[in-house]
Amino acid sequence: MNTEVGLQDFLDQLIEQKAHSLKTNTLRNYKQTCGYLIRHFGANKPVGSIAVGDADEWQDSMFESLSPATTSRETRRAQQFFKAAHRKGLITTNPFSDLKSPPQVNKSREFYVTTEAVEKVLEHCPDAEWKLIVSLCRHGGLRCPSEHLRLTWDCVDWDKDRITVYSPKTEHHVGGELRIIPMFSELRPHLERVFEEAEEGTKYVINRRRIPSQKYTTRLKKIITRAGLKPWPKLFQNMRATRQTELSAQFPLHVVCAWLGNSAPIAQKHYLQVTEQHFAEAIGGGAKSGALSAKRGAQNQAQHSAASSRNHPLKTKTARKNRAVLPIGAICSELLQTHLVPRRGVEPLSPP
Repeated sequence: MNTEVGLQDFLDQLIEQKAHSLKTNTLRNYKQTCGYLIRHFGANKPVGSIAVGDADEWQDSMFESLSPATTSRETRRAQQFFKAAHRKGLITTNPFSDLKSPPQVNKSREFYVTTEAVEKVLEHCPDAEWKLIVSLCRHGGLRCPSEHLRLTWDCVDWDKDRITVYSPKTEHHVGGELRIIPMFSELRPHLERVFEEAEEGTKYVINRRRIPSQKYTTRLKKIITRAGLKPWPKLFQNMRATRQTELSAQFPLHVVCAWLGNSAPIAQKHYLQVTEQHFAEAIGGGAKSGALSAKRGAQNQAQHSAASSRNHPLKTKTARKNRAVLPIGAICSELLQTHLVPRRGVEPLSPP
């Protein structure tokens, strides 16, 4: 067993072996994790000399500089890397195997993109293609830009009002290479407009706006700001999650998951949200609820006044002076309440 292999050499070799089977984003993420490991342990640190306590310290350092969700992802990748080292015989045990991964769901980054908000954004988009990009996310639930850029006009079935979506993210799963979604009524006008403007023989639906993925985020932020709104935390994913939440209120979850290309557990963990509309529907509408609240407010006030009268010594004394003028039924009621229950309480006497 060669325990003297340096961390840098091991990770470089591992990435080189996997590079041909990894997608561009995954490869970038793997290299990022390698960077975190090398910065902490050093490039020449022998892989076999990294102990369980060292792994604990590495994760603690990650928590200090990164969010829990990011730390969780990095921890899982580190566990994969050292599992590979164990399989190669470079280490006897995986020092990262027992590290607990914190939850990857960051509720603070959830955001429901309302219909009103997306309409403002669409109004400030510079052209028809950008409007379609936004609508494909918010109304079609597509992943941007990977699924947008694979859309061709052959994918659009105008007669059946359906769109075939090819997904690089899920194509390695059986049956996950594509899905078919409805041509939603909110989406169709933007799709028609781009089709009308496209030149004869154009292959891709998004043709002029085929830019590097990171630039989509930068440009959408500017569009949202021009619309007078504050950019939401996860620009494209928040719109996709909003659409899944919206559709799940109308259709069975398995149908919505088939349209958006994810599973029910993933949808429930990362996509579905509790919205203000849910609360409004649960209480039966604003007008009815408002009238009921007013009634309850008046009732509470009356109860409070009555309670104050009972508890105020002077008012109680005055009421007792006027007891003779009360109806006989009321006097009897008070007698029953104050005199018929013995001081020993209501429990039966103990047998002799």
